[in-house]
Amino acid sequence: MKAGIHPEYVETTVTCTCGNTFVTRSTAENGVIHADVCSNCHPFYTGKQKILDTGGRVARFESRYKKARKGSDGDTK
Repeated sequence: MKAGIHPEYVETTVTCTCGNTFVTRSTAENGVIHADVCSNCHPFYTGKQKILDTGGRVARFESRYKKARKGSDGDTK
C-alpha cells in the first residue's frame, strides 16, 4: 500500500435514532455515524415486518389486460 493516501481507520460510534449505540471501525472522519435504523429497531429484525400484497397488483393487471384483449377486434399481426 502506498503511504499517505489511505484514510485513517478508527473506532467509530454508531448511534441510531432509537437510542441504540455500538462501536465499530470505520473511515468516518469524526468517528461518529448517525443511523436511521439498526438491528434493534428495523422491522425485519424485530418481526414487525409487513408483507406487501403484490398478488393484488398482478391480478389487477391481468384483468385490465383481458379487458383490453376483449375490446380489440381480434386482429393479431
